[in-house]
Amino acid sequence: MKASSEITFDFQRAERIGFDEAVFCQGKADEHMTEILRQASERKASLLLTRMSEAQLKALPPHQREHIDYEPVSRTGYFGPLPRPVATSRTAVVAAGTSDAFVTREIQRVMKFYGHDSTLFGDVGLAAMWRLMERIEDIRKLPVTIVVAGMDAALITAVGGLVSGVCIGVPTSTGYGVATGGTTALHAALASCAPGVAVTNIDNGYGAACAAIRSLRLMGS
Repeated sequence: MKASSEITFDFQRAERIGFDEAVFCQGKADEHMTEILRQASERKASLLLTRMSEAQLKALPPHQREHIDYEPVSRTGYFGPLPRPVATSRTAVVAAGTSDAFVTREIQRVMKFYGHDSTLFGDVGLAAMWRLMERIEDIRKLPVTIVVAGMDAALITAVGGLVSGVCIGVPTSTGYGVATGGTTALHAALASCAPGVAVTNIDNGYGAACAAIRSLRLMGS
């Protein structure tokens, strides 16, 4: 079976919902990746590649690989030029710790691909609450906040109770013991007593970024 017969690309998605189809690379065979990029190149379309491993990148033919802007921590790639100019930041990305960088960088890379800058407030976990309180006034200046936290995800509730704008929580798989895998963080975020906090799936930086962009569009940003 040819790889082309197994792929039906959604090139009209941007016309329907304002987001180009992103390619979730995890689990895709090398031949599928090559064919997807061939079809995109044929249409002169830029692509956002998520959960792309370095092994997948290296397996691509050189003429495709050289057109990918790859960031290894987030495991994201841009195939072709950025499709939109990047607007001034209207989104705070608040991270509990540097161990969550794989998610925070995914958020920022996805937002940049779709034309939005973002501002990172890193390493403000509640084990030392003064770190958050020193930066909360700057966080409040931005209308959308994405909070990234593993372990017990307490930072999501704390920030949700301190900002008035849109607040999106991203529980991560970071942690020891029962926290490993992110289920504890997810349950804590879903049970948050901070009103109006929206929660994505575990490690879903892509989904959080898209939710933030939808919110910004409604605000006219």
